[in-house]
Amino acid sequence: MDLFNSAIDGLLKLFFGAFSWAPPVTGLAVLAALVGIAMLWVFGKTSDQARMKQIKRKVYASLLELRVFADEPGVTWRAQKSLFAANLRYMGLALKPAVWLAVPMTFLLLHLEAFYSRAPLPVGRDAIVTMGMAPGWDARVAPPAVTAPAGVDVVEPPVRVDATREISWRIVPRAEVSGALVFHLGGQDISKRIEAGAHPRFVPGKSVHSTLAALWDPSAPRIANGAVEWIDIDYPEARVDAFGVGLNWLVWFFGISILAALALRKRFGVVI
Repeated sequence: MDLFNSAIDGLLKLFFGAFSWAPPVTGLAVLAALVGIAMLWVFGKTSDQARMKQIKRKVYASLLELRVFADEPGVTWRAQKSLFAANLRYMGLALKPAVWLAVPMTFLLLHLEAFYSRAPLPVGRDAIVTMGMAPGWDARVAPPAVTAPAGVDVVEPPVRVDATREISWRIVPRAEVSGALVFHLGGQDISKRIEAGAHPRFVPGKSVHSTLAALWDPSAPRIANGAVEWIDIDYPEARVDAFGVGLNWLVWFFGISILAALALRKRFGVVI
């Protein structure tokens, strides 16, 4: 799983690096447009285009009936039933390409979170690092010692919450940092990457021990020590700015990908 996640992240880092000279929205827009074209191609290959054309003609005919015979209740009622049935058939036909797209799109979005969803820790502002211990953790055992990279201070002793098996540390980045926190536990060292500063970059999310959990948190290597379930840093949410508007990256991503698919559907000969 680590190899699979690393391969995807490596390709995305190359793409992200190619647009490092521009605002984040530039690379995101190019990627979203490419994804929109790919979705359009998959939709055309996996859907019954002939039946979709027939259903769209039926929808247009029903809408025309509703407009022309607006004063005749019997005709409008039949047109409404026909329109409703056509929409149901269309949704049924669209289900197959949606299933084909679901898995790759889910993996892509999960990996893109490390590039666009989280911002590095602000310099001079404190943050919380939390470690979740595995079941069977002995609360009487001393918490792990932490070694922070240069430019990061651990400002308070750890706080333990025995009921949820969590240990938290308060840290403060004093300078721009791209390094690792190292937790010393049971004779083993566990590293957790930390990013602080102003410019956008790859910011890993939660580190986890479980292989299944790594599917949903793929941006950090899995924790080898079975005594620890996860480690997380409370990074601030990132916003992608364009034309003076800062929005969640998913808004730009889906908006641009849908516009790209709609704009090119005739060129690809695909009925949507």
